[in-house]
Amino acid sequence: MKQENCVFCKIINHEIPSAKVYEDENILAFLDISQVTEGHTLVIPKKHCKDIFELDEQTLAQVFQAVKKIAGKMQENLEVDGINLVNNNGKNAGQEVFHYHVHLIPRYGKGDGYLAVWKTNSSKYTPGILQRIAEKINPEMQK
Repeated sequence: MKQENCVFCKIINHEIPSAKVYEDENILAFLDISQVTEGHTLVIPKKHCKDIFELDEQTLAQVFQAVKKIAGKMQENLEVDGINLVNNNGKNAGQEVFHYHVHLIPRYGKGDGYLAVWKTNSSKYTPGILQRIAEKINPEMQK
């Protein structure tokens, strides 16, 4: 179902042009206009879902089947050293377009333009604290 003000729905409906990389009846993939690295691609369901919390399992499976196909094409044709998969859900996670999407960011080595910086907080978390967090996330797992 199309959302009126969704830029990705407009791309799906050919109201805004895109450089398509892949398309089938359920999925569209196109180059991100920012091109963090050459070949930076967005994979989206044609069905409008705001984020992972709205996404049904069948649509999620379709998205990641396409992600795998496109990643294989990138490996085959772009001489990549690796690929980052990025998915932001919610404003505080950095989501800017509220139509579920996965970024495939080809990697070409140091200096390719993508900076994935992780801060470790491992010194703050003892095994006991980690266990309590795990129980909060999924209490059934602990039974």
